[in-house]
Amino acid sequence: MKTYMPSAAAIERKWYVVDATDKTLGRRASEVASVLRGKNKPIFTPNLDCGDYVIVINASKIKVTGKKLDQKIYYDHSDYVGGMKSETLKDRLANSPCEVVEDAVKGMLPKGPLGRQMYTKLHVYAGAEHNQAAQKPEVLEF
Repeated sequence: MKTYMPSAAAIERKWYVVDATDKTLGRRASEVASVLRGKNKPIFTPNLDCGDYVIVINASKIKVTGKKLDQKIYYDHSDYVGGMKSETLKDRLANSPCEVVEDAVKGMLPKGPLGRQMYTKLHVYAGAEHNQAAQKPEVLEF
């Protein structure tokens, strides 16, 4: 028996739509990261990008549990003295809800060039409308 190793040209990619309405942020992000990696396919290979494209809609309606809205803080530093900025999850959800979902999914992908390549297949929208209707995405239920 020989082990089957898929080549990059042999990988077929699909488009999926995931609705984030009233879903928990971390649970939905881990499921999306798994599809982006390709772990839902029988030809999954850790050193290849064999995942699918994922469109997340209604990012502004995602939920978190506990006191995370007030206690979870996103930090940003400009590399200058006194250049640290901080923002709570509640503020970030109000200003840019897409970044919240993108950051959560990005943290669950592998670090390095392969993870950055997988991250480019993620498209997040705050509302129910998206620009990828021409790709005929399928609705993905977990």
